[in-house]
Amino acid sequence: MTPPATKPRLQHPTAVACLGETMASLAPAAGASLQAAGQLRLDIAGAESNVAMYLADHGVAARWVSAVGDDPLGRLIRRRVAQAGVDVSGVHTDPNRPTGVMFKDPGPNATRVHYYRRGSAAAAMTPTVLDQPCVTTASLLHLSGITPALSDTCRDLVRTATGLCHGPRHRPAVSFDVNFRPALWRNHPGTFLRRLANQADIVFVGLDEAASLWGRCPTADTVRALLPRPRILVVKDGAVGATAYCGGESAFVPALAIDVVEVVGAGDAFAAGFLAGVLEADDLVRALRLGHLTAAAALRSSADHGPLPQVDLVAQLLTADTAAWASARIPEM
Repeated sequence: MTPPATKPRLQHPTAVACLGETMASLAPAAGASLQAAGQLRLDIAGAESNVAMYLADHGVAARWVSAVGDDPLGRLIRRRVAQAGVDVSGVHTDPNRPTGVMFKDPGPNATRVHYYRRGSAAAAMTPTVLDQPCVTTASLLHLSGITPALSDTCRDLVRTATGLCHGPRHRPAVSFDVNFRPALWRNHPGTFLRRLANQADIVFVGLDEAASLWGRCPTADTVRALLPRPRILVVKDGAVGATAYCGGESAFVPALAIDVVEVVGAGDAFAAGFLAGVLEADDLVRALRLGHLTAAAALRSSADHGPLPQVDLVAQLLTADTAAWASARIPEM
């Protein structure tokens, strides 16, 4: 492993703005399939609001920017995100469109997700969202590859935010999580998502996602060769670990041993932890560790946003030697 790299030219932000749709989420009780469920549990789910909530958990000023319907589900979502310590003043209430809904269907090997979000309030967002003060005054804007799949206007929004269209970007630095969701795309978005990612300042992508999008990508180094422009690139390899690149430097940190309840939301948690770490210090290893520790919160919970591990445990593992980190196990909640 090469020495930790210095962080990109980012000032510690007054705020990180996280832009994207959050839906009402319905799921059966643990162990039950959706078809056999007698009752469903109501929660909220959204990649970008997950990142905002975990950033707030780490003490980073976070804003969630989106749109919801003028309905009970939209009000529930806004309230829940705000209760997590996130600024929701940039959330528009659309009187003419509904809040999106998703259903989780747990299975023996994976959780399937069924979306009912076509025509939702968030799908109607346009590039004008980027002109709001909650975005223009932030130092970092976090986006994901989910948003451009929602509609043509959302696609234009993300292209504009990354500077892929409408001339040079004079906006906050951009963090982009590829977050490839095949069910949302009509056509294979490999070329498009690669162009978006290569425009961003900080990029997160799973090794499995890269393989699905861009063909055989057997190593993190291969992904870096495909995405050379981002100042920081993080390549995640599930339960194996994650590699971060910054300039000519790189670092790898293995994943923690965790009794997994559900993997949904873990990538968002990892991104938030890594961002919180890289904005605080210039140590890629520490940022990767904070990403893994934050991901543990989602992996140990059936909800997308779970409680962080105990503060003293986090502090201990952030400074642990390599052997102690490798042998660490996150206890059950």
